[in-house]
Amino acid sequence: METLEKTTIGEYVAKDFRTAAIFSKYGIDFCCKGNRTIEEACDKKEHDSETILNEINAVLNTKNDNNIDFQSWPLDLLADYIEKTHHRYVEEKTQILLPFLDKLCRVHGTSHPELFAINELFIGCAGELAQHMKKEELILFPFIKKMVKATLQDELVEQPHFGTVENPIAMMMHEHDAEGERFRKIAGLTNDYNPPADACNTYKVTFAMLQEFEQDLHKHIHLENNILFPKAVELEKKFSAQ
Repeated sequence: METLEKTTIGEYVAKDFRTAAIFSKYGIDFCCKGNRTIEEACDKKEHDSETILNEINAVLNTKNDNNIDFQSWPLDLLADYIEKTHHRYVEEKTQILLPFLDKLCRVHGTSHPELFAINELFIGCAGELAQHMKKEELILFPFIKKMVKATLQDELVEQPHFGTVENPIAMMMHEHDAEGERFRKIAGLTNDYNPPADACNTYKVTFAMLQEFEQDLHKHIHLENNILFPKAVELEKKFSAQ
């Protein structure tokens, strides 16, 4: 812990950019004043340094999900996982990235006008994804869970108001394609998330967070397009055959 306490804020962010979100949450400047320790920053802000250190440790120790066999999961569990992992990720990160991008436009927009296009694209992404996820949470996922429950209890499922599960799935997949295309444009405008030579820490962190956001979106879409949606269609066909 002593080594961690002596590590500067800038060193934390350089080691793992995800820690920037923690500093931002507590109003601690990791950019221009990144040469301070957490304790020094907390003295000025009257925050509890131990609480912040614990949150940082939690981020640094977060494991990835690359070895999880999602194919074997029940569909209701997978839907819950997507909502609680990827939907929450989108909700949390958009609230961090939006002000970061706005700041970059104000500070660096004159010398890097592409930032305005990046910002506009991400604002569109944040708004569209928010609506997209609500449709899944309120319409599609509940029906999938209803089918799973009916299967376990050997019951029938009433036909939903949207006709067949393939209808909302087709809409969700179309919207996935739109967000994938939007992020391809962001990747191009950011030079594949490589900040320019004059980039400050906020600039670097924002680009790193955008790249992570795209990577998480790819996992999110993969779980739905390639596993959840096809299996939901197959499950519905079993009820139709009864």
